[in-house]
Amino acid sequence: MFVNWALGELNLKIVYYGPALSGKTTNLQYIHAKTPAHMRGRLISLKTQQERTLLFDFLQLEMGKINNLKPKFKLYTVPGQVYYAASRRLILQGTDGIVFVADSQAGRMAENQESWFTMEQHLVELGHDVRTFPIIVQFNKRDLPHVVPTELLRRPFANRQCFEASATRGVGVFDTLKAAMNTVVARVRQHA
Repeated sequence: MFVNWALGELNLKIVYYGPALSGKTTNLQYIHAKTPAHMRGRLISLKTQQERTLLFDFLQLEMGKINNLKPKFKLYTVPGQVYYAASRRLILQGTDGIVFVADSQAGRMAENQESWFTMEQHLVELGHDVRTFPIIVQFNKRDLPHVVPTELLRRPFANRQCFEASATRGVGVFDTLKAAMNTVVARVRQHA
């Protein structure tokens, strides 16, 4: 969180984290496409030739007021590929909340677990308590065949708010974002 008193702005950072190809960028693309232009900035993506996120995606949203300050939510994604671990840790610095995008497909459970474990390690290294840090879980790709039943997906995330989604269709995308924003704002108010 960063407060720009001169402009009356409260800058809040939410990072979309998860394994490669889980739908982090697709979430931001959908949010950008469906948010009125006066409430959002440009969507900035740094991609490889194969259209995979190289460093991060970035989107800024402006919503309402909090304690007479205009909140600006800065949404980032991290690259999912394992060899970008240092980049993921760097992008997590200064984050106020996380949306963990899990891939619902049956063959992706190991990648989901590895990504979650790495995220927790980074948060601990950055001085956060993973038990209380605002993390919303999204089970993406629920529209595809051969997905793991929701009950099984929820087990490792028992104490987290979870949402089913299909980012390509927009199902659950804004529900997830709204929950993340509300959780981050509640935490800001609690520590204000």
